[in-house]
Order: sequence, then structure tokens, then C-alpha cells
Amino acid sequence: MTSVESPERAKEEYSFVYGDEAVCYEVVRKPLSQGASQQTAKRKVTIKVHPNCEVIVSAPDDAERSDIHDAVMKRAKWIYDGLKEFRGHLEYVQAKQYVSGEMQFYLGRRYVLKVVEDNDAIASVKMQRGKLLVTLRRFDESKTKQVKALVQQWYFNRAKRIFHERLAVMLPQAEWVTGLPSFRVLPMTKQWGSCSAKGKLMLNPHLVKAPKECIDYVILHELCHIAEYNHSERFWRLLSSVMPNWKEVKSRLDGMAELYLSE
Repeated sequence: MTSVESPERAKEEYSFVYGDEAVCYEVVRKPLSQGASQQTAKRKVTIKVHPNCEVIVSAPDDAERSDIHDAVMKRAKWIYDGLKEFRGHLEYVQAKQYVSGEMQFYLGRRYVLKVVEDNDAIASVKMQRGKLLVTLRRFDESKTKQVKALVQQWYFNRAKRIFHERLAVMLPQAEWVTGLPSFRVLPMTKQWGSCSAKGKLMLNPHLVKAPKECIDYVILHELCHIAEYNHSERFWRLLSSVMPNWKEVKSRLDGMAELYLSE
């Protein structure tokens, strides 16, 4: 499953000082594969800075604390810069008020929300000259509720159409999949998508706010689960074979997650 946030882990927390700030990070231990040497294990320390400003360090079970610390310190500036960038995103993430002037996203592009009243019109949503135009017949105390419902339904309808188109484009790359997989568009708070044991896909309508390459990544990720249900080494090799740059695309998507998911 493609998650927005990391799953719960056993806590092993440390910190380091960069400039005048103490940066906390969590170490997640991974089983050492059979036949791997201690020297090899030292090279397998990986560091990720998540959009919610968690710093997660993955290391083999028997990696020395000093080796982990050395790996973290070598990338201290990179970690700090990543935290600074994500904090900047979070400062501007607020619950939507669904009023004119707010920013909305569609396929990676920004649109300004404009809400207008027209007594002779039918309530509707459409894109027009860089704006997401919402028309209501009458402004009253339910205005915000009406706009929110219209915008969410618009995203849902667009998502169904775009996901169907992108699935058709991506499917030829997934040679292990027979037939056209069924999928549902389902709002989720922590995942972009998922795949059931029977090969049925679920995709988050908020994903339609992201660039097509990010949508393609999530679809391919879930299609790979049809062949490899868990996140095994074979799964990641399979994903890399159909999308070699998936790490960069995932990072791009994760970096905007807070903005795309806010509503």
C-alpha cells in the first residue's frame, strides 16, 4: 500500500544538534539478511525525512549505534534542509474555508477558487481561465457547505475519469496482470491507494490533485501488489523495472501530501 504516513514502529529515538537546534530521529531496525557481513550492514543505513517532519533512520538489527550516528551526521545538513522545507509547507496548510481566493490543485497545477452567485444558474463547478469557478443560485448560511460538497464531488468525478485513463496507459507495463483490474475511488486520510488480496484497487480522489506522473506511480505501485502482495525485495525490484525513477516521483508526491489532502 502507498502510505502518506509511516506505520507505527518500535521506538528507538536519538537526537543530534545542528546549529542551535536539536533534531530528533527514530531508528527502525531491519533484520540482517543471511550471508550479509557486518561491513555490508554498515552501508545499509538509510535516512528519510517525512512530510510530517519525522526523521526515520532504517538500519540492520546488528548495526552499531556509533555507525548509525556517523551516517546521520554525514547527512545532518540534508536532514535539516528537508525539515526546513516541510515545515514551510505545514505553515501554510490550513483547513479549507471554501471561499473565493483559496488555492485548489488539479493534476499538479494551482487554481484559484472563485465562488459566484447567479439566481438563474444551476449549481456547478468548472475550470475557467486558471480558476475553479463554483456557481451557486443563492448565498445563504449554507454557502460553505454547498461549495465544499460541490468541489468534493467535482474532484471525485474527475478522479474516476483520470484514474481510468491512467490505468489504461499503465496496464501494458504490468505484464503480470491479466484483464482490467477493477478499482474504487475512496477518500482516505493516510493512503494514496491500496490493493486487496483479490487484486482490486482503491485510489484516493485527492490523488487527482497531483501531477500525472505521481498518479502513474501510485497505480503502478498497486499493480505490483497483484504480483507481490507484500513490500518484499521482489516487490521493489518489480516496481523499479516498470518505473526506474519511482523514488523521485514518490518524494515529489510526499512533499505535497499535506497540501493535497487538506480539505
